[in-house]
Formats: sequence, structure tokens, C-alpha cells
Amino acid sequence: MNIAAGEGKPDQYGLVGHPVSHSWSPFIHGLFAKSTAQSLVYRLFEIKPEDFRRDVLKLFTSGVRGVNVTVPHKQAAADLVNELTPRAARAQAVNTIAFFEDTTLLGDNTDGLGLTVDLERNLKLTLADQRVLILGAGGAVRGVLGPLLERELRELVIANRTPLKAKKLAAEFADLGAVSGSGYAELAVQPFDLIINATSAGLRGEMPVLPDGLVGDQTVCYDMAYGRGQTPFTAWATAQGAALACKGWGMLVEQAAESFLLWRGIRPHTQTVLEALAEHA
Repeated sequence: MNIAAGEGKPDQYGLVGHPVSHSWSPFIHGLFAKSTAQSLVYRLFEIKPEDFRRDVLKLFTSGVRGVNVTVPHKQAAADLVNELTPRAARAQAVNTIAFFEDTTLLGDNTDGLGLTVDLERNLKLTLADQRVLILGAGGAVRGVLGPLLERELRELVIANRTPLKAKKLAAEFADLGAVSGSGYAELAVQPFDLIINATSAGLRGEMPVLPDGLVGDQTVCYDMAYGRGQTPFTAWATAQGAALACKGWGMLVEQAAESFLLWRGIRPHTQTVLEALAEHA
């Protein structure tokens, strides 16, 4: 299966989301393209939920060869594509779409691999036998549950503003390990080893209201969101006395490298990009 190619001009890729103006993906994929000598252009496409299907299909008919998908479209993207990779099928959420010359749209999810690579390789964390709390129950969480549970965690708790949504999601992944769902207020007050924020609240400058006692002096707090300075979540984690509070720059880069591999057949090295982004973190 060969990816459809344009002639004489750079191939087009981009990020679809709402909002997307904050994204560093064009910078990251630009560095990837330069380091691997690939001819491509990567742009941002602001698309509202009600326009998602129509506008994304327009992108592909206009010559775009692949897109990344971010909030709030990851589950809608799984419904759009013709074919899902096994990890995207398990997640029922898609963050990468590739367009092939036979007009097949292949949906993949590189979020989980991006997160675990960042946690284990870049941050040197051991996940086995750890108690993990993940905040949120949307498409971003769906993409990472499988890879996290493969690490043989002692316990994984999904907490969400709507408890029923968290419990339904936990039940869907219960065959992979010890996972449960809860509302924020119902969380057992004892320190977790790792707390991951996968809510979109930070994009609005907000932070879920959580009980005290979830963070101990050994707790690592990881925000999937990123940006200059502290996020609301990392500020909360620091105030709670976390051992480490970090943002999702590494996950962003590592999942992007996996998307690049799907599109171009080559996985770029990520270290130089991580170093470049560290200047902005």
C-alpha cells in the first residue's frame, strides 16, 4: 500500500483540532523533515466539532496526505477512517490519519507509545507495580490506557468530573489489568506514585478540584498539556509537594515521531527536538 504522492511540491500534513493555535507540532515536524531530508509542509487546521467530518474529508481530497488529530476530535476520527491499527481499535480513538492512494484512510493512535517512551526513556521512570492516577476520561485517556496497563501497574485509577464516564471506561479496559473509575471527590486520600493530567482544563487556565493527600514526596505529576511556564496542573503539583512536576513536551515529540514514521516510513531522532523545545519549556 503506497501513500499517494504529489509531484514537484512538498507533501502536505497538518494538525486538526479546536483549538490548535497553541500547538508546537509545525515546529516539531519541520525539524523532523529537515533532519530526515523529507519534503513536506505541516500546517494547523482549526476545525469545529460539527464540521469535523466534512472539513477533514475536504483536506484529503485537496491533497493533504496525513493529519494529526487533537482535542476534541480523537473519537470522531476513529469513526471517520476506513481502517484502524490494532492500538487505535483498542483505544477507539485516533490521533493520526494517513491517506493512501487507494483512498483508504488509516487511523492510528501514537499517544500511548509517546507517553510511555517519555516516562520510561526520557524521565527514567519505572512503571511496573506503581499506583497511577489519570485525570480525565476522553480521547486522550483512551489512547494511553492500553500501553500503561501493559506495564503491569499495581493499580490504575481513572478520575473524571463525571464519575459514570470514568467507570464505563475502566470497565472497557478491565481485561488488561487492575483499573477502576471514580469521580474527583470520591478519590481515596492516599499518595499515588504517578498522577497524569489528561483533561483539557489547562487549555482554559483551569484545574480540576481534587482532594488533598493524593501527592506524596515521591509522587511524579505529569501534565499531558504543555506551554511556556507552569500549567495549572504543574502549579498545583508543586504546591502539593510532588517530587517532580513536568509537562507533556516529551510525549508530544515522541508521539509525533511515531506519526512521522507512519507517514514517511522513517522514525526521526527526537533528542535534538527535545533539546530545542526545552528552551521554551
